Amino acid sequence: MLKQVTTTFVALLLGFSSFAQQRVTVHVFDNNHAPLQGATVLYQGQTKSTDQKGTAIFENIAPQPSDLSIRYVGYGRYSKRVDPIQQPIINAYLHSDSRLTGEVFVMATRAADNSATTFKNIAKDELQRTNLGQDIPYLLDQTPSVVVGSDAGAGIGYTNMTIRGSNNQRINVTLNGIPLNDAESMGSFFVNLPDFASSTQSIQVQRGIGTSTNGAGAFGASLNIQTDALETAPYAEINNTFGSYNTWKNTIKAGSGLINDRYAFNARLSRIASDGYIDRATSDLQSFYVDGGYYGKKHHLKATIFSGKEKTYQAWDGVPEDMLETNRRYNGFTYDNQTDNYTQTHHHLHYNYFASENTTLNVALHYTRGKGYYEEYKEAQELNSYNLPPASIGGAMVEKTDLVRRRWLDNYFYGTVFSLNHKLNENQNLTLGGAANQYRGDHYGEIIWAQYASTSRLGDKYYFNDAEKNDANIYGKWDGKFGAAHVYADLQYRFVDYTFEGYNHNQQLADINVKHHFFNPKIGTTYFLSPAANIYASYAFANKEPVRDDYVESSANARPKPEKMHDIEVGYRLRNQQVNLGVNAYGMFYKDQLIRTGEINDVGAVIRENVPDSYRIGLELDGAWQVTQQFNWRATAGLSQNKIKNYTEFLSILDENWEDTGAPQVERLYKSTTISFSPAVVLSNELSYSPINAFTLSLASKYVSRQFLDNTQAKDRSIDAFFINNLRMRYNFTIWGIKNIDANLAINNIFNEKYESNGYSYGGISESDGSLLFGNVYYPQAETNFLLGLNIRFN
Repeated sequence: MLKQVTTTFVALLLGFSSFAQQRVTVHVFDNNHAPLQGATVLYQGQTKSTDQKGTAIFENIAPQPSDLSIRYVGYGRYSKRVDPIQQPIINAYLHSDSRLTGEVFVMATRAADNSATTFKNIAKDELQRTNLGQDIPYLLDQTPSVVVGSDAGAGIGYTNMTIRGSNNQRINVTLNGIPLNDAESMGSFFVNLPDFASSTQSIQVQRGIGTSTNGAGAFGASLNIQTDALETAPYAEINNTFGSYNTWKNTIKAGSGLINDRYAFNARLSRIASDGYIDRATSDLQSFYVDGGYYGKKHHLKATIFSGKEKTYQAWDGVPEDMLETNRRYNGFTYDNQTDNYTQTHHHLHYNYFASENTTLNVALHYTRGKGYYEEYKEAQELNSYNLPPASIGGAMVEKTDLVRRRWLDNYFYGTVFSLNHKLNENQNLTLGGAANQYRGDHYGEIIWAQYASTSRLGDKYYFNDAEKNDANIYGKWDGKFGAAHVYADLQYRFVDYTFEGYNHNQQLADINVKHHFFNPKIGTTYFLSPAANIYASYAFANKEPVRDDYVESSANARPKPEKMHDIEVGYRLRNQQVNLGVNAYGMFYKDQLIRTGEINDVGAVIRENVPDSYRIGLELDGAWQVTQQFNWRATAGLSQNKIKNYTEFLSILDENWEDTGAPQVERLYKSTTISFSPAVVLSNELSYSPINAFTLSLASKYVSRQFLDNTQAKDRSIDAFFINNLRMRYNFTIWGIKNIDANLAINNIFNEKYESNGYSYGGISESDGSLLFGNVYYPQAETNFLLGLNIRFN
């Protein structure tokens, strides 16, 4: 069937006749007639960025009138119907109007175009090209040093991502400047925001510490997500995807446009469903997004509500190594409702005051409500583990029972973020900002069925633990121009007060109260070699607190410590009409880094431990080359060395059933060893060919070198290197007065590579003969599969 779908799709696209070609030159200026470099120009399906002269050239243009669109941050959008025969040269003048960009929500926490740090911007056009229902990490797969994976194997449901070897607990995520990371785990679970990419204008990925931001500290990277910019005209969209593993995505989206030059409303409703590559790893995801705003000349007020509801069948246990060859889609769970269920609803209120051309005040209030549980069937559970006495059955005392339990998380997160942006003069800018947030969450468990219920009743909680976390920060950013040099300084103070009390799910008393005072300074400079090329260098220092599981899984005499990191970034950037190139060298030097041991707990969360001294050093490349008008080449590379100095491994003594005997642990010392889950080489490559403007054929490739499951650098406890290739075909056309129809076919893993992207290891020392006992478990990813999308937009 897949072969027939592909053949039909290609025949349909290539069957359109070719035609005579034209050339259109677009010059972009501001209202003072100064050229604007870096403006985004769209015409007949092509996207260009203006050069230092404000010029973009379009060749091989069809001789028919088409819409020309120009966007530039801080300016109103330019739209015009252009006939390439009558108007081969266009002079476009943009007028300052921050109402129409949406950038005002994120400017305080985003890196500017020439910041002395390394970052990647993913624009809406690229997100639309790849958004076929997979989670946001999969849409970032072609950015430097990124590795993605999925529990269910096909990118829908629970997904994971590392950047420079750092997982989502170290990646700060903000939505319009408001923190998304869970306050306790510090992870960002995009499964709770299904299809959020359909409401996203752009994503900025800052690698390393990056600029000061709100929420959890950034130790690997920051994702700064901006929701859709204001559209002046009414529109409606219908987006649908069908694919392998019974995957469906259905999205309806509409907007009012600007009403009376003051008001606008937008709404989206989405559903994503998939059976998953792994057996029974189903996903049923639903979401909505609604916003409404007032957009005056001096004041903006925008209210946004968005929500996601997920039900996923658990696949977090993975596949044992010895089953990979015989049944790589194995799922050890068989209970019908072995599911994770969670609903999360976000409320944002943004206010912007444009006091003058030089001063803007931004204030936001936010409130997030989350509640859900995971349900699981457990055999032969000891009743006393659930605070229950033995049950008397026919005069006999029963101490174990089969049961079904639910473990709940019920939480609230609310607060405010703010920033004041002021242009001191033509050469200097100042930003003051900060946030104050509070998290309150209850963790508790219930038994909803038991073979022998003892004294248990519905509604009883066999454990209860409540948490409160207060997180506040304030920062100041200054940047100045001195001839060809740009200099910036960024100072942040952050305070964290975290408390949780009661018994955890292992019936252990878990009372913690910790306070942290963090000072995080950053400095850097950029020097312009020419209008198109610059070099930069920066230094940053950051602190980050442990997560909840670091305390829960640690022993009382080995409480986790906060982490500290020095980050040095040095790079070169070149941007012109044909080439966009970035080369970056970095060194990230840690004190007390919390690294993954390679094990997971009983709900799939990673277990971590402090190591005194460690580092990550590397070289990154991010390049794009417009070889010809039809042929484009993009590539990234991440080459790194990720080491722990003087690492001590602690191994438990295990009996014949692999149970801990309680004997003193065995210690093994490693002078220098590779940090777990930190590949030394990550490469991506994308070749795109457009024989006609409306049709693009792309081949995207990804290589990830060996990853170690623990910190001993043992090959027999590692993930093999993998190399995968994805083919994409996209065709845009108009018919029957419909503004845009976008047909998109993605064939993933076209060479049917059998690979794993993640895993874990467990074991210890045999009590009988002192040998090493260990087992490996992996998360296999999907073999050849496809996603076919059809998106229709009405204006």
